[in-house]
Amino acid sequence: MTGFWNFFWLFFWAFAFVAYLMVLFSILIDMFRDEKLNGWWKAVWIIFLIFVPFLTALVYLIARGRGMAERTARQRQSVPEDDSWGAHPTASTTPAADIASAQSLLDRGVISQGEFEALKAKALGQRF
Repeated sequence: MTGFWNFFWLFFWAFAFVAYLMVLFSILIDMFRDEKLNGWWKAVWIIFLIFVPFLTALVYLIARGRGMAERTARQRQSVPEDDSWGAHPTASTTPAADIASAQSLLDRGVISQGEFEALKAKALGQRF
């Protein structure tokens, strides 16, 4: 039975340690993202994070949590979304693949017939 509890506590403390590291890195990222906080205050926060890590992290999250959430939301809005639907053709190695990609975009209605013709001419190396 002690083997199970040893494993349980090892798992619990490993989880707690990883969670703490995530909080710590979030705080560090937020500190350097904050333009209103000058360099001296950033240095003070980092020194306290090194010498009194748990208490400093808790105080930082309580005192600056709202601003931290606002800066994170602003950062997420400024990052462009990835093109997971393939709306923009990517470079390929063969003209046939480029034309097939353009045809797929045309069939889905993403591009017009004129844009398809331009992409086709570009893939074939023709000037348009």
